[in-house]
Amino acid sequence: MKNKLLFLTKESFKRKVKTKWFFVVNIILALVITCVLNIDSIINFFGGDFNEKQKIFVIDNSNKTYETVKKEFEEYTSLIDKNDENDFEITKTDKSYKKILEEDKNKNAWVIVINSDKDNVLSYKLVSESFIDTTDYQKLYTVLNNTKQSIAMSETKINPNDLAKITVPVTIEREILDETKKGEEEMTQMIMTVVFPSIILPFFILSILLVQMIGAEVNDEKTTRGMEIIISNVSPRTHFMSKMIASNAFIILQGILLIVYVAIGFLIRGVTGGSDVSSLLGNDIWTMLKDFLASDVGSNVISLIPLVLLLMVITFIAYSLLAGVLASMTTNIEDFQQIQTPLMIISLIAYYLAIMAGMFDGSLFIKIFAFVPFISAILAPSLLVLGQMTLIEFVIAIFIMIVFVFILFKYGLKIYKVGILNYSSKDLWKKMFKALRSEDNN
Repeated sequence: MKNKLLFLTKESFKRKVKTKWFFVVNIILALVITCVLNIDSIINFFGGDFNEKQKIFVIDNSNKTYETVKKEFEEYTSLIDKNDENDFEITKTDKSYKKILEEDKNKNAWVIVINSDKDNVLSYKLVSESFIDTTDYQKLYTVLNNTKQSIAMSETKINPNDLAKITVPVTIEREILDETKKGEEEMTQMIMTVVFPSIILPFFILSILLVQMIGAEVNDEKTTRGMEIIISNVSPRTHFMSKMIASNAFIILQGILLIVYVAIGFLIRGVTGGSDVSSLLGNDIWTMLKDFLASDVGSNVISLIPLVLLLMVITFIAYSLLAGVLASMTTNIEDFQQIQTPLMIISLIAYYLAIMAGMFDGSLFIKIFAFVPFISAILAPSLLVLGQMTLIEFVIAIFIMIVFVFILFKYGLKIYKVGILNYSSKDLWKKMFKALRSEDNN
């Protein structure tokens, strides 16, 4: 039996790996991931500049505002991130904005025209060739508004020392009275919102791929009548296990390849002298991520990675078992697509619950879902990182998943034995329940 199981597993695995589809898809994945991780270098190669500063020309008709504007830009940037350089290149000019924007090198520049205003101290006119990003526009608005206030206060003959106190950027000291709510947890909430979705997305995609792959393979064997030949030589149990082992081995291989592609992307980035990773994520997110990983909470999260991977692998096994059972009772891939829809909906619910986990802090509702099979693989790690789930509770979720896999294999095998030689879609559910009630399925 072991030799037959090994033979079927190898053949099933080869069918998945030794295909043009596998090689083409992985070449595309490798190229896409590498290009995304080196997008700034690619932009530079084609004549762009990922780190190019936005040119801003200031036409100061008031003859008193340029230096204040320049200072406000610098203070605003340092207030957002002390380690961040100014994203703008400020230049004073006497040219008209039409002549400035006519020059090719200034095609993407912005021009700020400043005029004196008796009623409002200053008035501004912002000229650009095309639209300005909403975030940048808000930054411009804040800087110009601060400039107006500074000029207005200086003209009211306020004492210079008092004026300095008024215009100095505010500093906010955080103090959280609830000792259970640490500052690290506040940072964790932001990490979960920004970074975590990109980590759980590969698991979500791989689980869908796993279900689709098993369904297609089983239905292909049934359509070509190859199933009858296989079952005449091996037991349904052996066939069932071979499909499960081969499919999970393929998914794990694909997951490892994704990690390798990311590593290659960063390696190429280092060899080609690409800019710091912070340029990809943004300085704010990168700084926040580094602080999180250096914190006690971040260290604990890293130590829990083996448990998270264990839960994901067990969930992959559950997906493969259920997909095999459902595929055995269908006669073609179209029927399988319909019958697997509830499983896809459950996966989608788990994905969105994991993303929105921070919104349900302390909710019993979200915690109960973290123990539900299939959902737990995505949701439980999220709650664990957020501190809404203890390590013991996470281990319980793993134990529940193991028990669920055992039950699924025991009773799913009964359905599989009946289903793989079933070529009729009539009374499908009736046949499933009849197979479950049967005590002898040899």
